[in-house]
Amino acid sequence: MDKILVIKLGALGDFIYAMGPMAAIRRAHPAAHITLMTTKPFANMARQSGYFNDILIDEKPKFYQVGAWLKLRNTLNDAQFDRVYDLQNNDRTGFYLRLLSPRPEWVGAAKGASHRNTSADRTKYHAYHGHAATLKLAGIEDIAIDPLNWMGEANQDNLQSRLGLKKPLILIVPGSSPQHPEKRWPVEHYRALCAKLIRQGYHPTLIGTKAEADTTAQIAKGFDDVVNLTGQTSLDDLPALARMAVGAIGNDTGPIHFICVTGCPTLVMFCSQKSTIQKHGPQGARVKALESHDLAAIDPQRVFDEFCELALGELSSEKKSSKSA
Repeated sequence: MDKILVIKLGALGDFIYAMGPMAAIRRAHPAAHITLMTTKPFANMARQSGYFNDILIDEKPKFYQVGAWLKLRNTLNDAQFDRVYDLQNNDRTGFYLRLLSPRPEWVGAAKGASHRNTSADRTKYHAYHGHAATLKLAGIEDIAIDPLNWMGEANQDNLQSRLGLKKPLILIVPGSSPQHPEKRWPVEHYRALCAKLIRQGYHPTLIGTKAEADTTAQIAKGFDDVVNLTGQTSLDDLPALARMAVGAIGNDTGPIHFICVTGCPTLVMFCSQKSTIQKHGPQGARVKALESHDLAAIDPQRVFDEFCELALGELSSEKKSSKSA
């Protein structure tokens, strides 16, 4: 039996988009014993997927923690892996290659890899496409976005009753990492958008963590038809919620990427101050990103119109009226 190691340490959005390549690796090695090396936040998600036989937690030792490095080296060498698929491709995982003796086949970008992707396009475009190009070097080509159908299936039947959902619902994701306030579309814009959606008969449904409670409370204030689920959902709930929704609108943050890959029509406000759509934009069959250096410049009416075309396949009634005038 072949022994395969897949390495993917994080972060959240990157891990989601690596699930498709991980699924392709499992299909390419159906009888192999496949171990995933990852970090603690992603271990449960990896177990749920069913793509792996074992999970190895990388504690990411500091350079001075000699004992931890020796333990990691022994763990990797004792496993006697036949092949490693490096989906992290950074200096740390490149160093892991040097810990292995004898070296297995290594599929990745590290110097010394048997299947090495040295193309500049690997880092020029989205990591998902870089993974696809790298796996192609090892003969794996049937790669697609993983819609996460295996995630949260048990919760889908009781979500509506547990959370008091109102249909038709549109998921609204107004949060982002506290370290990146520039990624947040303004609260007043979300309020204007919710008002437009309500007039069309939809129920804006706010999701976020407790840290975003003030933001979502401001958006929901005075709207009887807005459902505020802040702090009531987990990441496991997101794919099921996405499959129940007409669509989703939100900021460039981890939860929106969960929603994107499910096939739910998703419109994302993308700030170009520190990243680009080409490298970090949302991926999915029915996804669109509106990019701006200053998100406040993206008008709520534009978001509403773009969402109607994306999710409903038609112009909004307001846009139709302006065109016929």
